[in-house]
Amino acid sequence: MKRSAPDPGTRLDRRIGTADAVVMGLGSMLGTGVLVVFAPAAARAGIGLFVGLLLAAFVAYANATSAAQLAAVHPMSGGAYVYGRARLSPAWGALAGYAFVLGKTASCAAAALAVGAYAWPEHPRLLAVIAVVATTALNYLGVTKTVGVTRILVAALLIVLAVVVVTGFSAPGPDPTGARDIAPTLPGILGAGALLFFAFAGYARIATLGEEVRDPARTIPRAVLIALGITLVVYGLVGLAAVHALGVWRLAHARAPLVDVVSVAGHAWLTPVVRAGGAMAASAVLISLVAGVSRTVFAMGAERDLPAWLAAVHPVRRVPHRAELLVGAVTLGIVLLGGLVGAVAFSAFTVLLYYAVTNASALRLAPEERRYPRWLAGLGLLGCLALSFASPPQIVLAGSAALAVLLLARIVVLRQCWSG
Repeated sequence: MKRSAPDPGTRLDRRIGTADAVVMGLGSMLGTGVLVVFAPAAARAGIGLFVGLLLAAFVAYANATSAAQLAAVHPMSGGAYVYGRARLSPAWGALAGYAFVLGKTASCAAAALAVGAYAWPEHPRLLAVIAVVATTALNYLGVTKTVGVTRILVAALLIVLAVVVVTGFSAPGPDPTGARDIAPTLPGILGAGALLFFAFAGYARIATLGEEVRDPARTIPRAVLIALGITLVVYGLVGLAAVHALGVWRLAHARAPLVDVVSVAGHAWLTPVVRAGGAMAASAVLISLVAGVSRTVFAMGAERDLPAWLAAVHPVRRVPHRAELLVGAVTLGIVLLGGLVGAVAFSAFTVLLYYAVTNASALRLAPEERRYPRWLAGLGLLGCLALSFASPPQIVLAGSAALAVLLLARIVVLRQCWSG
């Protein structure tokens, strides 16, 4: 059967509808975050983690509305990289693109390490390497196969989370004897909010597929908000069940909170099921993230903010194959050298900066292009900056330094092009 040509104005095939776009968003949001962020968030904010959760959800909602408006006007691959270039300046777009690539590549590594930690705790790094190689190969085969596999993994995760929530609320509750309070403070709540935002950040995955979505002006805004709403409900229920079963103190020190919930509830026989579900969830995140990051790398290569050879499209599979291979290779390097918690914190800091550019771009929309109040984008911008700089100081310094190096390298390259 002869393959149809891409739509005019797009370099990739439009294959994804609303349902599949929602699945891709859920595959990015429901996974690594629910497996790892509740424990460090509880350690930072105590019971205030739920204030952090609400704060993260509000910032995510503001970001989602900004991204949805911009994606409807600019239905192209690249997300805030495209929006920043169009609405602010090429330099702001480059900053957003670099922040996204750095942050989401760290997220890819975190997801792969979570796969290993849940599926094979004795040798987590080895399994993480295998997961990265397999995911890169899967994405290389084409986006429709990616959607199909992610749909299965998301369904399996939702079943496992439902089991965790039911067993968690059925637990007798924590023994208060010997438990210590973790007093919530404003810096702690903001820090918890930054970590918990990591769990919501996957809706950008939908916007980065702008050139592969059918009817993007209608599909992208609907898919973003549906996926975000489902994720908020699920995260709220899981968090409440974990606190009910474990208490804040034990939750703050849990290495695998979902496993601990079913064990405390007297259902230790479910531990293998939860471990398998956790590994599958992280796999779904990894599949979606590698595809999403590669699309931004693809767009940045086309604009010469990254090497131009990264903008190549496979002649048969119609995917940005070179960008996908590069993202897979860098993720593999982080898995071999880095750690899970540090990868999560680094990702949260840089991705919040990415969304800051998204909100700043939305502030520049004309009245006829606007679907939501302008003040919502302003609050989203302020929220992103507040949460990002509430990250640990070493993460702020490392992320800022990496972005500065990339921006300086871009200036040098541009000057060479101008002089040539």
